[in-house]
Amino acid sequence: MTDALEDIQSGPDDRNIPLRQVGVVGLRYPVTVWDRSSERQQTVGTFKLTVDLPHQFKGTHMSRFVAALERHRGEMSLETMPELVDDLRTRLDAERAHVRMEFPYFVRKAAPVSGVESALEVRCWFVGDAEEREALFTLGVDVPVMTVCPCSRAISDRGAHCQRSHARISVRFRELVWIEELVEIAEAAASAPLYPFLKREDEKWVTERSYDNPVFVEDLVRNIAARLRDDARIQWFYVEAENEESIHTHNAYAAVGSADLE
Repeated sequence: MTDALEDIQSGPDDRNIPLRQVGVVGLRYPVTVWDRSSERQQTVGTFKLTVDLPHQFKGTHMSRFVAALERHRGEMSLETMPELVDDLRTRLDAERAHVRMEFPYFVRKAAPVSGVESALEVRCWFVGDAEEREALFTLGVDVPVMTVCPCSRAISDRGAHCQRSHARISVRFRELVWIEELVEIAEAAASAPLYPFLKREDEKWVTERSYDNPVFVEDLVRNIAARLRDDARIQWFYVEAENEESIHTHNAYAAVGSADLE
C-alpha cells in the first residue's frame, strides 16, 4: 500500500501576508456560448481562475481549478459562470473567487450594398466575481470600428484622416443583453462599421458614410454611454475607446463609466 503523499500547499506560512488572487492563468479550453441567431456558438476560452489565500496557508491546490472547469465544461453563460465561481470558492475553501474568460466570437455581417455575408471576429470576455454574496457577471466586447476625424475634415480642402478604432464595452445587466447588441451599439456610435468582405460598391458606401459621420474618440465613448445609460436592462457599464491614429505615432483614448454619470 502506497504511503500518503505530503500536502505541502496546505502547510502553514508564518509571514502573515494574505494573497488576494492565486490560481491559474492562460488556460485554454473549448466552450460553447450563447448566439442570438443560431442559439449556440463553439469557441475557445482563455481562462484566469483565482481565489484568495489566507495568510496562514502556504499555497493553494492548482489542480482543483482545472477540476472545477472540467466539471462545468461546455456552456459558459450568465447562468453557468456564477456556478463555476461558487464551485471554486467551495472546492478551495475560499472567501473570494474570480473567473475571467476571454474568447473570439464571430458575428455574421452582410455588406451594406452587395449584401455578401462574412464573419466578423469580435474579442469578448466574461467575468465572474463572488464573495459572501451572489456572484457578479460581467460581459465585455472589443468591437473594431472606423472613425473619421472631425477636425481633419473641417480644416482640409480634400479628404480627412481616418483610422481603425476599438470600442471596448463592459456591462452588467438585469435582463439578458446579447453580444450582438453591444456590437451594434458600438458600430452605430462610430463613423462606420468594419466588414471582413467588401465589394467595390460596398467600399464606396463605407467611405462616404464615414466621411459624412465624423467622430472624435470622445464622441465614440459618449455615443455608446448615452445608449447604455438609456437602456433599462443595463445595471452598470464601462466604456473605453482607442483610435489607432493614422497621422500620429500615438493612439487617442477616452473612457467613461456609469459611475461617472451619477
